[in-house]
Parts: sequence; C-alpha cells; structure tokens
Amino acid sequence: MPVLTKEMVPTVVATGASARRDVEVSANFSAGDIVRVKNINPVTHTRLPRYTRGRIGTVELDQGVFPTPETSAHGKGEHPQHVYNVSFSARELWGDEASPRDKVYVDLWDDHLEKVTK
Repeated sequence: MPVLTKEMVPTVVATGASARRDVEVSANFSAGDIVRVKNINPVTHTRLPRYTRGRIGTVELDQGVFPTPETSAHGKGEHPQHVYNVSFSARELWGDEASPRDKVYVDLWDDHLEKVTK
C-alpha cells in the first residue's frame, strides 16, 4: 500500500477510501463482550489511548479487519486484525466525579484487548 501524500488527500476524502482489508481473520470478541484494555507502554507510537489502559469496557461493534498501525508504521507489515468499538463509562475512565450518564467510545484493535472473565 502506498504512503498517503498531501496530494492524495482530496481524492481519498472525496471517494471515502477505507483501510479496511478483505481478509479472513478470526475475531476474538463480539458485541456485548466485556473487555479490559491491556496496560502496555511501548516506547514507540501506539494508537492505544493511555486513559483506557487497564480499564474495563463493553464491545459495541466489530468494525471489521484493518492493518495494525503500530506494525505498519514501523515497516513490520500490516498484521491485519479486527477493530472494535468499545464503550467505557465516564466513571470507569475518570472516577466517581464523572457523570454516571456519560460514555466514551473508542476504536481498539484485537491486540489491545483481553476478555474479562467472571
């Protein structure tokens, strides 16, 4: 896949190009699963927001299969995997001072999540 250049942006935006991959990759989670975000701290860039690390959320939607940004950015291949929309209560992320009605939705890759067992 070519590197996105400044000149390519208008075409990509206008055509709705997607990084989604049409490859068979097993999903580790499904809607309704309770998951914990892994508390990893790589020395390189990650798409894993720090405020979600170690927090518990609910898988809302499987977005499909996409390249893993961490491996793609460092020339280690696409490592395609499922991306999930995960909801977190505001209180889970920021404590009891947060509104009990608010939620935050974050898209996270398989490698960022682990299943919570009861």
